Amino acid sequence: MNHELRSKVGQLFMVGFDALEVNDHITRMIREQRVGGVILFRRNVHTPAQIAKLCRQLQEVNAEVSDIPLLIALDQEGGMVMRVEQGVTPIPAAMAFQAAGSTADCEKLTQISGDEMRQIGINMNLAPVLDVNNNPLNPVIGVRAYGEDAETVITYGLAAVRGLQHAGVIATAKHFPGHGDTATDSHYAMSVVPHDKARLKAVELAPFQAAIEAGIDAIMTAHVAFPAIEPDESMPATLSKNVLTGLLREEMGYQGVVISDCLEMAAISAGVGVASGAIGTLQAGADIVLVSHLEERQQAAVEAVMQAVERGDIAEARIDEALARVMVLKRSKAVQEWQSAPVQPQGLMKPEALALARKVQAAALQVQGDFQPLDTSKPVTLITVEVRSRSEIDEVAIARNKEPRSSMLPAFEEAGVQIREYALSAEALPEEVDGAIAFAQGAEQVVLQTYNAALVEGQQRLIKALPQDKLWVVAGRQPYDMDLAPQARGRCASFGCRPPALEPVVNKLLGR
Repeated sequence: MNHELRSKVGQLFMVGFDALEVNDHITRMIREQRVGGVILFRRNVHTPAQIAKLCRQLQEVNAEVSDIPLLIALDQEGGMVMRVEQGVTPIPAAMAFQAAGSTADCEKLTQISGDEMRQIGINMNLAPVLDVNNNPLNPVIGVRAYGEDAETVITYGLAAVRGLQHAGVIATAKHFPGHGDTATDSHYAMSVVPHDKARLKAVELAPFQAAIEAGIDAIMTAHVAFPAIEPDESMPATLSKNVLTGLLREEMGYQGVVISDCLEMAAISAGVGVASGAIGTLQAGADIVLVSHLEERQQAAVEAVMQAVERGDIAEARIDEALARVMVLKRSKAVQEWQSAPVQPQGLMKPEALALARKVQAAALQVQGDFQPLDTSKPVTLITVEVRSRSEIDEVAIARNKEPRSSMLPAFEEAGVQIREYALSAEALPEEVDGAIAFAQGAEQVVLQTYNAALVEGQQRLIKALPQDKLWVVAGRQPYDMDLAPQARGRCASFGCRPPALEPVVNKLLGR
């Protein structure tokens, strides 16, 4: 076995595992396959102290076989995509920042979040999202984007990049060349962005170009096809040399690290497969291969790349070039100084940080039309649409932590409002919708909290069936849901449905 090649190839892989502490799976991947990075999800996190201990354990296992520390990354975007929620400052969704209107607050809060992540052992954030959400029917980006036009995304996205970098955490712009104007979730299938190159340059590519010029540390690819750049429409950007080398490196002048989005997403795994995808993304110009979940896929991907180098399908010079870029990333302070991270993280959730988060979330609240508050002397019927199925984006439903539900019920009860609740899944199955309609029969006041209703027929049917003169609609994720009930007594959007985002909504509904 070529041990030197194994070490080089392993450094180009970032993998995940399913446990709250170091287990056999991740130990094997670090010791035997020499992987250079680990990605954490909610399945790996409980409290800040537990995460700090886990990150230290990971680095210690790695230190036994390598003097190059691990990259330890997660998606801490804010809003619904907060892998760590317990014990840290709640960060609003990207779109909430632009609704609140302060880039200074965006930079400051992102810096606070980055500083908290660094304290608990995380050295790389797979954020910010620099996609332009110019398609209201986009099921996967939505409020994760800073806005609906390139200028807004550049303004707020670069503020977020500065915040993370000031905190000493590696910032990752995603999803290149742009996942905003798609109507398909690439976790389940491949999307196509059909626009010509001039339009791509003006919209999709503009935020990435600005980030490159501002010194972004890393860029993550999208499993999306761009026929204007890659004529083969079955070829996602992640596997396209035309996109990752021709466009990103040569035309746009980017010299930093390119990391693939997870190869286990269906756009890759159900297409060429994970192992072939690992070869393909390195050939295309990526430097880090991300395989988030299954050990057999991770092992197979590393082996496939090893064999591809030995066969000459991937030039060893390509591996060396990728490795050199990864090493630049690993020279950052947060990576090198892992031993000095506190065993018990200090200074999380400082009062001024919590106050700033609350201020931004309140300022972000959007109201449409004439808004009348609830009559608190009358009972309220609350219908809550909530995420229950496992998803890469919204992991809230299946986390090991007993996180609070995405529901306004506790806040209403605390306010002394007479309230009853019917909860249904985001898929809004026919029997659930029928149940909700029956539950609301004869109600004096109905508050409906939607979740991407503009994309879900069942939720739309529910909105139409409820008495509009007694209805208040709260858009629980995409603000576009407000448009579905023009006659409602009140309509508002909070760019998320976790408790910090719902707090100003309840205040508004109660006329505070």
